[in-house]
Amino acid sequence: MDILADPGPQVSGLPLHPLIVHAVVVLVPLTALALLLSTFWPAARRRLGVVTPLAALVALILVPITVWAGEALAAQVGPIPAVQTHEGWGRMLLPWVMWMFVVALGQWIWYRWGVPRVRERSRTATRVMAVVWAALAVVTAGGALVIVILTGESGARAVWG
Repeated sequence: MDILADPGPQVSGLPLHPLIVHAVVVLVPLTALALLLSTFWPAARRRLGVVTPLAALVALILVPITVWAGEALAAQVGPIPAVQTHEGWGRMLLPWVMWMFVVALGQWIWYRWGVPRVRERSRTATRVMAVVWAALAVVTAGGALVIVILTGESGARAVWG
């Protein structure tokens, strides 16, 4: 079967990739922001609760689907350098979102159950873990933000350039 005859995944006749990519473009930065707020602002951490790891999980599910749909669309349009650049950036997003989920979940578990138990025995351990979670949150949220911005920028150039 000719690859150009296969339009790839579609919704109402439109390619799936440009439809769901917007969910990723919105959800990843919002999740990164929620992770950073939960890290540095205890009131936000209490209010957001399990929402941050759940949002990270949804992003973790959506990113591979978006990449898969993008690969199908890229196969349809052919080897265009701008599309290949976009595809390369898009593939780099999954590890960052995966680690952002791991950090969001770990941080939520730590502050929900770990801190109350450890604080009684060692304030130093509690402080050290707060610094570790902060560093991990900054790195993973920052990395995910940078990659999603570079991916989106290269995608816009591929479409409009």
